Amino acid sequence: MSYNSPFTGNVIQPTDVSYRAVTLSANTQLNWPINGNATDDYAARIMQVTATTAGLSLYMPPANQASVGQDALIRNVGANTFTVKDFAGTNTIISVAAGESKYVYITANPTTTGTWGTIAFGTGTSSADAATLAGYGLVASGTTLNQSHPALALVNAGTFAVTDRAQTSVWSGGAGTYTLPSASSLGNNWFTLFKNSGTGSMVISASDNIDGSSTKTFAPNESAFIVSTGVTYITVGYGVSNQFFYTSLVKGVTSGSYTLTSSEATNTIQTYTGTLTGNVTIVYPPVVNLYVIQNSTTAGGYSFTVGTGTGTSVVIPSGQQVTLACDGTNFFNANTTQAGSITTLSLADGNVGAPSLNFGNETTTGVYRASAGQFNTAILGTLRSTLSATGLAIVGTGNFTGGVSGGTF
Repeated sequence: MSYNSPFTGNVIQPTDVSYRAVTLSANTQLNWPINGNATDDYAARIMQVTATTAGLSLYMPPANQASVGQDALIRNVGANTFTVKDFAGTNTIISVAAGESKYVYITANPTTTGTWGTIAFGTGTSSADAATLAGYGLVASGTTLNQSHPALALVNAGTFAVTDRAQTSVWSGGAGTYTLPSASSLGNNWFTLFKNSGTGSMVISASDNIDGSSTKTFAPNESAFIVSTGVTYITVGYGVSNQFFYTSLVKGVTSGSYTLTSSEATNTIQTYTGTLTGNVTIVYPPVVNLYVIQNSTTAGGYSFTVGTGTGTSVVIPSGQQVTLACDGTNFFNANTTQAGSITTLSLADGNVGAPSLNFGNETTTGVYRASAGQFNTAILGTLRSTLSATGLAIVGTGNFTGGVSGGTF
């Protein structure tokens, strides 16, 4: 409630004292200078306070003895921080550091403690109050703002939020997934710091893509800044683990040419899936790299080719895996056998349309194993001979220029 004059209807405020210098040597209760109250500890509209020691408090007068809007400007001209509290020191209204000025005023007065509003005037030169200005990624240190990247432990799957701006998010679980919201919802300049300190791969998923892909996998000990452009996400300072160097890409294809993004091409192990409805060509960036590529597509009679678009390319049959090296232009078979260290070489069974041992320029010609105990040859995808424990079976006619001898014909 407010006190009103019965003659004018105007709000009555305590007798106004414009200025007072206060030396605070103990917790001090102030009173309103009402009706000529001559107490030494009266509240003035402007008070310059010097606290002789740290940890002292200034108690404001009873709120219910004044109208709402009754105010005071309190400036700390000493070297020690003090607090301003409501009547009898029940609740803290505000803390005033050395050099700061704070404005307090009554917003509700049903009790002696009342409710108080505050405005930070800052220092004597009207600079901003650091603690009031500090937002995500900032922390007040005295009268200045400083960068802050507080660490937050992640142990369960979840979604990043606007409040994770400048947060250091540390994954400490096993394999898991964390999701980024739409980049437009966070805006251009939101960022967070991410570190995988867990025991398994951590997948960051983004509907707006991250580094050009819908997901980015962080192996244990890998880290990066994740930055929103307002349209998509990019990583800065991505650190590759020395212990878990290789990453994997699984990509679905059907028909036509697919140009890999730089992010996709950084995956050493690559698996391609899908049912082909036409010939497929995978175009890699012109960089030096080593790839282990698995063609897990259903061919349907169509080819699967990898290359840079300018140099030598390689056709990989369906169901086959190859290790390829790229010199920045050409792809080469990187499979080798070192004499003396490897005594056997095992091949996949293959089939008549994709022999396990074939030719780069004619992948449907070679040898394969159709079933147990057989050694088969295929020419242009057609079975031509079967060698087994019972003998040799030739499919088609024979032309023997030197004759045939032995056995019974």
